[in-house]
Amino acid sequence: MNNCEQCVVRNRAICAGLTAAELDVLSQLGRKQQVSRGQTLVWEGDEALLVANVIKGVLKLGISMPDGREQIVGVVFPSDFIGRPFGQQSEHSVTALTDAEVCVFPRKSFDDFARLHPDLEHKLLQRTLSELDRARGWMLMLGRKTASEKIATFLLELGDRLNDSGCQQSDNVISRFELPVDRQQMGDVLGLTIETVSRQLTKLKSSGMIDLPDRRSVIIKDRERLQNLASAC
Repeated sequence: MNNCEQCVVRNRAICAGLTAAELDVLSQLGRKQQVSRGQTLVWEGDEALLVANVIKGVLKLGISMPDGREQIVGVVFPSDFIGRPFGQQSEHSVTALTDAEVCVFPRKSFDDFARLHPDLEHKLLQRTLSELDRARGWMLMLGRKTASEKIATFLLELGDRLNDSGCQQSDNVISRFELPVDRQQMGDVLGLTIETVSRQLTKLKSSGMIDLPDRRSVIIKDRERLQNLASAC
């Protein structure tokens, strides 16, 4: 694998706190892998054989229902960590929503490396706690927010996470991004029908908060109003 120092998510990924020598050892364990849109990297219920850093692209975490339906339980972005260190089984499938690139490590080798590097274990703990906070926020959104508030919240998160810097935007500036999910998938994530998603997007566009130049593109024109709507509950 190429030198980790050249990685575009080097300063934001799970390995950010490692020294150059430690990164060199870690790089010998991993390999870069291209994942095509629609390709599944990890299957729910399978033995947890790998973990990975997302370098480029967007992937979804999905759980299958007994009747064959899929519930999307999360979306991961560049610099996010996927997989289950120190675990024996994958709790969800990981499938690419866009063409993606990931840095893949055999789970057992990564576990052994992490045990020898407390800083990395600390980072894993921090990520776990952050994901727990995000899950609690997701429960609030699904349980209490209206359809318009859910859409506003989701668009803001996508805009922030798809920003190259990885930093949340605070100024009321115009930003543009490509939706990594279609309207049906957005509905699956938010617990809404495709009709409701389309209706709410049109409503936000009519209000001047966003623009929709095409089926996939979103322009946030009035971030402040969109934030006020997202936090209305």
